[in-house]
Amino acid sequence: MIFQKLISYLTFRKQNEVKSNFNLRMMHGMNRISILMFAIALIVIFVRFVTK
Repeated sequence: MIFQKLISYLTFRKQNEVKSNFNLRMMHGMNRISILMFAIALIVIFVRFVTK
Protein backbone atom coordinates (compact mmCIF):
# COMPACT_ATOMS: atom_id res chain seq x y z
CA MET A 1 0.00 0.00 0.00
CA ILE A 2 2.69 2.51 0.96
CA PHE A 3 4.94 1.49 -1.92
CA GLN A 4 2.05 1.78 -4.39
CA LYS A 5 1.40 5.35 -3.25
CA LEU A 6 5.11 6.17 -3.47
CA ILE A 7 5.37 4.72 -6.98
CA SER A 8 2.24 6.55 -8.13
CA TYR A 9 3.62 9.76 -6.60
CA LEU A 10 6.96 9.42 -8.38
CA THR A 11 5.41 8.49 -11.73
CA PHE A 12 3.15 11.57 -11.74
CA ARG A 13 -0.11 9.57 -11.65
CA LYS A 14 -3.11 11.65 -10.76
CA GLN A 15 -4.57 10.89 -7.37
CA ASN A 16 -7.95 11.91 -6.05
CA GLU A 17 -7.18 15.43 -5.05
CA VAL A 18 -8.96 18.71 -5.13
CA LYS A 19 -8.17 21.49 -7.56
CA SER A 20 -4.41 22.01 -7.46
CA ASN A 21 -2.77 25.33 -8.06
CA PHE A 22 0.71 26.22 -9.26
CA ASN A 23 2.25 26.42 -5.77
CA LEU A 24 0.98 22.98 -4.83
CA ARG A 25 2.36 21.47 -8.05
CA MET A 26 5.75 23.08 -7.42
CA MET A 27 5.77 21.73 -3.86
CA HIS A 28 5.03 18.21 -5.14
CA GLY A 29 7.80 18.56 -7.71
CA MET A 30 10.30 19.57 -5.04
CA ASN A 31 9.20 16.63 -2.89
CA ARG A 32 9.78 14.24 -5.81
CA ILE A 33 13.28 15.61 -6.30
CA SER A 34 13.99 15.23 -2.56
CA ILE A 35 12.78 11.62 -2.51
CA LEU A 36 14.90 10.75 -5.56
CA MET A 37 18.00 12.41 -4.10
CA PHE A 38 17.48 10.54 -0.83
CA ALA A 39 17.14 7.23 -2.68
CA ILE A 40 20.32 7.91 -4.67
CA ALA A 41 22.20 8.80 -1.48
CA LEU A 42 21.06 5.54 0.15
CA ILE A 43 22.28 3.58 -2.88
CA VAL A 44 25.67 5.34 -2.79
CA ILE A 45 26.05 4.67 0.94
CA PHE A 46 25.10 1.02 0.44
CA VAL A 47 27.56 0.58 -2.45
CA ARG A 48 30.40 2.19 -0.48
CA PHE A 49 29.62 0.01 2.53
CA VAL A 50 29.53 -3.22 0.50
CA THR A 51 32.69 -2.55 -1.54
CA LYS A 52 34.78 -1.60 1.48
